[in-house]
Amino acid sequence: MEPHDEIAEQDTGLFSEAYLHSFLPTRVAAARRGLRPLGLAVIDVDADDVDPVTVAGAITYTLRDSDTPCRLDDGRYALILEDTPLGGSHKAIERVRELLDERVPGSRHWAGVACYPAHAFQEDELLDQAERALELAHQNDDGGLEVAQPPDA
Repeated sequence: MEPHDEIAEQDTGLFSEAYLHSFLPTRVAAARRGLRPLGLAVIDVDADDVDPVTVAGAITYTLRDSDTPCRLDDGRYALILEDTPLGGSHKAIERVRELLDERVPGSRHWAGVACYPAHAFQEDELLDQAERALELAHQNDDGGLEVAQPPDA
């Protein structure tokens, strides 16, 4: 396997899940060091014959250059949102979902959002929180966006 294959997902050109797991710890550490927030979203898109390239295009069009879009091995998407608190993360994912509605008519999509330090202090906790929020979003059959619960909730 070429090194590039480990970094980028072949169909979409987005970063891979392996890259997410190697990059996220450094981003959380940088956020901690700089006392800055960091958003993480996991998005699941369901549509008949959905084109992952179209989804990736909507994601990359919406995100800033400093953000990191990844495609997970199971076909979902994870987005690292640099220097983005909860409110900004929520708005960014809403913009992605609105563009998906335009570019992938008839699709359903769910998203879970978690932020450092509001929901977690370590990268594995942050990903777990975003995954739990996604599970809650999946309770709405038509799609939705859920935010992680603070650790004390």
